[in-house]
Amino acid sequence: MSAILEVTDLRKAYAGVHALDGVSFAVEAGSVTGLIGPNGSGKSTAIDCISGFQKLDSGKVVLAGADITGQPAHHNARAGLMRTFQTVRVYERLPLRDNLAIAAQQFDPATWVDELLRTARYRRAVEASEKRARQLIELIGLQRYYEAEVGILSYGQKKLVALAAALMPHPKIVVLDEPVAGVNPSRIREIEVALRQLNEAGETFLIVEHNVEFITNLCHRVIVLDQGRKLAEGTAHDIHNDSRVLEAYLGTTPEIAAAEMRAQA
Repeated sequence: MSAILEVTDLRKAYAGVHALDGVSFAVEAGSVTGLIGPNGSGKSTAIDCISGFQKLDSGKVVLAGADITGQPAHHNARAGLMRTFQTVRVYERLPLRDNLAIAAQQFDPATWVDELLRTARYRRAVEASEKRARQLIELIGLQRYYEAEVGILSYGQKKLVALAAALMPHPKIVVLDEPVAGVNPSRIREIEVALRQLNEAGETFLIVEHNVEFITNLCHRVIVLDQGRKLAEGTAHDIHNDSRVLEAYLGTTPEIAAAEMRAQA
């Protein structure tokens, strides 16, 4: 596999405090990569800067060989980097199918003139959108809610809707911000299964999450940040057995932390 996303020497400071202090890593195409760390480690700042919601002080972000450093979020989305947010953003009073159609419409080639005249290009865009929506809804396991208003779904199911919406334009990578935060345990399992199925279908993910068990069960590689720097990177097994990670992430001695992480797994 080759890297679809490469970030190099990311730096960001707020009033002299280094939120990111030379962070570098890569995400391989077709992988699920986790980004973890204690509160204040720089995770949220990193994905905000990578996706274009914040400006970097310095560093470089490359997406599929194209330099997107400093570009705004809408540019990066069109380049193929989509993201979700910790707070769910869906259209509560619209059916699930319409939520996904709106997500696709922002990226399809048809113009308002095509829609007005019902041109062949417009019809092709609608057909492709409906096909993609049905495919994704099946992969996330919400087929029976295709015509239902999204407002009736649980919080965890709405997170799946937001995930499917982000995938509608066939992005190169999706960055997920706390996908299981506030979700009950049974729904967490559903999200894990859906992400695994989507990854097997070829989707690439970078996931920021506090739930260590969720990350280590799902991710091919895990990156650990601490105080704005990359502390470690490796497989779930590597991270479980890294004394620096155990102490920094769980805030205790390596021996006690190791026991706690084993208990979580």
